Amino acid sequence: MLSLCMIVKNEQDVLDRCLASAREAVDEIIVVDTGSADDTAEIARDHGATVLSHDFADLDFAAARNRSLDAAAGDFVLVLDADETLHPDSAGLIRSLAADGGDVGYVVKRRNRRPGGKAAVDHAVRLFARRPAFRYRNRVHETVDTAILEAGGRLRRSHVIIEHHLPTVERETEKSRFYLRLLERDLADDPADVDRLTFLAAEHHKLGDFRSAPEVAERIAGLLPEGLGAHHTLALYHFAY
Repeated sequence: MLSLCMIVKNEQDVLDRCLASAREAVDEIIVVDTGSADDTAEIARDHGATVLSHDFADLDFAAARNRSLDAAAGDFVLVLDADETLHPDSAGLIRSLAADGGDVGYVVKRRNRRPGGKAAVDHAVRLFARRPAFRYRNRVHETVDTAILEAGGRLRRSHVIIEHHLPTVERETEKSRFYLRLLERDLADDPADVDRLTFLAAEHHKLGDFRSAPEVAERIAGLLPEGLGAHHTLALYHFAY
């Protein structure tokens, strides 16, 4: 059995498209709503989803993700965001990978695109076995891959493709500012978390803050004295700005 697990808030304009794209690939849909004031929940129920309300006052994306995992019944989980769609050729592939079983997390290709623009590709674990220890971590830019590896699981590349339909520049800017606040909260708990610092630098960069981004890059390089990538990034910032 394969479960689609999602967290949503005010996604009525895009949710139908997302759920329709995954209909043939999954057996159940779990949607955790973090406070929608529109028709998001009704659209999800129209697709047969189980909709759960989640108190997002603590602003913790990992906690909301894990709520969806706890409610799922599938042996494997597919994770999508509402502004994403599953590529039509990937439904059968997902079924095949899930049928193989195992303590595995599959890395998928995500194509990030605005209408009329070229796609920027990144990769993430979005299909994985449902195990008690496989849980998301971090308040924002939450990930499950570290938990999979620490629990003895494996990560494998796949040919699954997710299309990410990017929001307007204005909405993306608003989201980046929100993410910055959450990243700072994570870093208050662990100022030496290189993963969180890397995301922090990226958000500053997206916002065009070329004073703060190099400062964060400097912190990362200090924590990784032999990290060639970190020092290369810092050198580029110094050269450009």
